[in-house]
Amino acid sequence: MQYKRILLKLSGEALMGEKQYGIDSKRLSEYAEEIKEVAEKGVEIAIVIGGGNIFRGLTGAATGMDRVQGDHMGMLATVINGLALQSALEMQGVQTRLQSAIQINEVAEPFIRRRAMRHLEKGRVVIFGGGTGNPYFTTDSAAVLRAIEIEADVILKGTRVDGIYTSDPEKDKNATKFDTISFADVLLKGLKVMDTTAFTLSQENELPIVVFDMNKKGNLIKLVEGENIGTVVNL
Repeated sequence: MQYKRILLKLSGEALMGEKQYGIDSKRLSEYAEEIKEVAEKGVEIAIVIGGGNIFRGLTGAATGMDRVQGDHMGMLATVINGLALQSALEMQGVQTRLQSAIQINEVAEPFIRRRAMRHLEKGRVVIFGGGTGNPYFTTDSAAVLRAIEIEADVILKGTRVDGIYTSDPEKDKNATKFDTISFADVLLKGLKVMDTTAFTLSQENELPIVVFDMNKKGNLIKLVEGENIGTVVNL
């Protein structure tokens, strides 16, 4: 295995599947199968999911809602997604723990770093909900922060695109894909990988990021086993 401990970052929109909003149970069970396959290989897995399929703080702010209030709603949306993924994984027989950065003791453990690491060592999949627990920070920032805290080897950012391109491949047919790229070059070329706060935090802590297509069956296990899947961002 190329990686022993990974942080998988999924967008909330990824859970919509073919729907316009909410959670597609078919997509959810497909993800659970992929994650189970990797967990059975002995890889320790932590997951951070966005909440954009339910609510985005920025969208709320754009319509006149208080930004802090909107971000708190977004954090709760990530907990809902975390519960859905937890349920899907446990239906596949995978042991999980959901930890939340905001206290919701009836549905999730509070985030405690040592406890999270102990769960991982015992082979449980740990899902981190509630973002960082603070407004104005994205779930990308939460993913990088948690990855550093639990000493993950890499952040795997699952998207619907199979890597980082010179421009948006869905709009530009001439866009070319990078197999590897440095943090400095991403910034220099103005490429969008994560928001600036998250990206800089990853760079400062020398934590590599792999951007890959999570919707292509088998990609996650191939990536963890060392195949050249997606785009690797490193020093």
